[in-house]
Amino acid sequence: MNILIDYWPLFRDGFLTTIELFLLAGVASLVFGVFLAMLRVSPVPVFRAAGTLYVTVVRNTPLTLVFLFFVFAYPYLDIIEMSFFTAAVVALSVYTSAFICEVVRSGINTVPLGQAEAARALGLTFGQSLAEIILPQALRSVVPPLVSTLIALLKNTTIAAGFSVPEAGRIRSVLSDDGENQLVGLLWVSLGFIVLVMVLTLVQRTLEKRWSVAR
Repeated sequence: MNILIDYWPLFRDGFLTTIELFLLAGVASLVFGVFLAMLRVSPVPVFRAAGTLYVTVVRNTPLTLVFLFFVFAYPYLDIIEMSFFTAAVVALSVYTSAFICEVVRSGINTVPLGQAEAARALGLTFGQSLAEIILPQALRSVVPPLVSTLIALLKNTTIAAGFSVPEAGRIRSVLSDDGENQLVGLLWVSLGFIVLVMVLTLVQRTLEKRWSVAR
């Protein structure tokens, strides 16, 4: 308890940064992941190929290498200057969106084919039928795996600590530099992540109950 009290500003700021990383990367991953899923089920072969290539490459690339690219290699491209925090958000978003894409695509595949055929019969375009009819049903059916992917994203934010982002994963190194008990510090960090995961699990159960009634 003494470590938590003595280093409260460190724990507070670390977890606030972790939550900020998670929220920004989570929103970006959801938006880009849904877009990739739309490419994966597109009737246009070029779009399907582009979506498949992205997902195949990113899912088989270690997250640490994605971080290394955006933190050390990307600056040499001289496109847009990014801070370490921004680079971490982009790396997490690029990586996680590939997994969210596959989750959403699996949900799209659970929607009966007759739904899409009925939409076409009503004169809706592919984009309209996907956005207004198919995706709402697909997202309702994939809440558990979607939240599981977001939980993995939350835990992956600790990798950012190795790239100069002062989030919760960096707490151990600070305690080590000060000669404090690292094990106790790690136990408090673990407890913090358990609380955050429990919040996400509660959100999942709430959405499942609400959407199960709506269905």
